[in-house]
Amino acid sequence: MVMIVLPALLDSRWLAVATTFVIFTIVALSQDIVLGKSGMFNMGQALFFGLGAYTTAVCNSVFGWPLLATLPLAILIPALFGIILAGPIIHLRGDYLLVVTIGFNIVFVQALQNNLFGVTGGPNGIFGLEMLNVPGLTAFQEFTPYYAALAVLVLTLFVIHNLESSKIGRALHYLREDDLAAGSIGINTRIYKIFAFSLGAGIAGMAGTVYANQYSAVSPEAFDFLQSVLFFSIVIVGGSSVPGILLGVFIMFVLPEIFREFATWRYFIFGFAMIFTMILRPRGIWPAKFGRIPKAFIDSRR
Repeated sequence: MVMIVLPALLDSRWLAVATTFVIFTIVALSQDIVLGKSGMFNMGQALFFGLGAYTTAVCNSVFGWPLLATLPLAILIPALFGIILAGPIIHLRGDYLLVVTIGFNIVFVQALQNNLFGVTGGPNGIFGLEMLNVPGLTAFQEFTPYYAALAVLVLTLFVIHNLESSKIGRALHYLREDDLAAGSIGINTRIYKIFAFSLGAGIAGMAGTVYANQYSAVSPEAFDFLQSVLFFSIVIVGGSSVPGILLGVFIMFVLPEIFREFATWRYFIFGFAMIFTMILRPRGIWPAKFGRIPKAFIDSRR
């Protein structure tokens, strides 16, 4: 309820910060599916975020599609790429998987900067995208990106809630704890890992459409390796829970904006704050509380 009335209390600068906060929360939740719930070290989530944004941008600027019509493709294409990319690397563990996903992210950014297929705009990106228009609400056009992002966040929370209470969610929890033990009781670890990558990629792609709507432009530097580090850090610092993700986004993104007037000193203080957080709360500020796995689930997999 607070987030619904929030735009009326903010000026244009802080409204943009609030919109980006919501978008980054969506991407961080998609990262949490792979990292927090499945235990796989993925540091390439900005790739899928950017893939969704560029899908929307290309469809809108080159083919003239309305922004809303691009949303299904912005979900399906990253999800499909999640399956294609995860297939060959899903057997890797820990640091090895981390390095490979970093490599994918770097390759993606380089492809964008080299104007892939002549439609990505090169280093400058794509500008002048059509904004989402709601009939009858043109007077409130400045609030449209925020409420569009908020609607996607609510949808994402709905998906996350249903995932946690489903058989798939319990299987992912097993993978997080010990994938060898999960495989020994009959869980197809490969399929579930690919599913986690695909679902996380689809949600990140959906956030990319909202991001393109907010700025009416996309460019390669917005989806580089440092953005993936940011999303990875949000999940680690916040803990694998919805409140933790919200706190993580606030600490990693909003807090530096609040202290922007301190210029470079804000990063110096912010870095020490992260270190002390990890020392005092190694499982994150608000770690998820995983319940016991029902015995009936174990029996059903034998």
